[in-house]
Amino acid sequence: MKKTYLLGAIAAATMVAGAASAQATLEAVKARGELICGSNTGLTGFGAPDANGTWAGFDVDLCRAIAAAILGDATKVKFVPTTGETRFTALQSGEVDVLIRNSTWTATRDSELALDFVAVNYYDGQGFMVKKDLGVSSAKELDGATVCIQTGTTTELNLADFFKQNNISYQPVTIADDAEGQRQYLAGACDAYTTDASGLAASRATLPDAENHIILPEIISKEPLGPVVRHGDNNWGDIVRWTYYSLLVAEEKGITKANVEEVAASTTDEEVKRLLGTSGDMAVKFGLDADAFKRAILAGGNYGEIFAANIGEGTSINLARGLNALWTQGGLQYAPPFR
Repeated sequence: MKKTYLLGAIAAATMVAGAASAQATLEAVKARGELICGSNTGLTGFGAPDANGTWAGFDVDLCRAIAAAILGDATKVKFVPTTGETRFTALQSGEVDVLIRNSTWTATRDSELALDFVAVNYYDGQGFMVKKDLGVSSAKELDGATVCIQTGTTTELNLADFFKQNNISYQPVTIADDAEGQRQYLAGACDAYTTDASGLAASRATLPDAENHIILPEIISKEPLGPVVRHGDNNWGDIVRWTYYSLLVAEEKGITKANVEEVAASTTDEEVKRLLGTSGDMAVKFGLDADAFKRAILAGGNYGEIFAANIGEGTSINLARGLNALWTQGGLQYAPPFR
């Protein structure tokens, strides 16, 4: 019993310490002069270093926008690679300031991990990729298959649910990250690879024989992916949230990386004035400079520009906007008013 009390006391003390440190996130980032962003270990199009060690991708560009908003310099970011199993611990412990690496918002992660998902920057769903010569055209034909699956992810439970609901069986082959998953899949250790459909598209794009691999039509889950912060620092969560929303509003209003300065100087749209810091003190309310959100847009463009440059149609990933189109274009991406 004494051991139980001791463990409880340690856990409580850890939570209090974590909450205290979380309160100072903005101050810590400013004092450090650098944002520490938890990223993927390497997922093409979303977050991966190039041959020179320079990080690029859809999630990376959101990290850079946040750094630009806070520090005035989109390059002031340190990227810390995290796996499905280490990512949340890295955030909880304070090793990273924010986690932006295709992480799914769930009730359990909200309630048990002392974390806050502040927005959804990519609406996704879990799928399956197989080699064409396997001869299947539906995930329901995978009875008895071996399936590569990342540990520490929502895909494990989704996979079990799907096979149980369809009264078929499978053999899991556990992997640590996308790179290992691709290696095991190509080596024939598994018949199918399952993860978010966007991740499958990213993995297939790097294969030398991409045309010989197909993504099956079934989407078996909802995977709302987005940036994550620690509980206990509401202002920090607001900064990450509204920096993201600033990119959505910019797209909706036709503001791009190329024209943002011109728009700031000439617009008569009151919401745009508030967004770009030429009227009111919207960004100042978050503890930022008046033109912070303008700097975020200048970093990599609006949401649509970031999507198109990293994962959109015409890139090797070749993803359609789909659910990630703006609400004005039939999608789910919708920002609250800058008011």
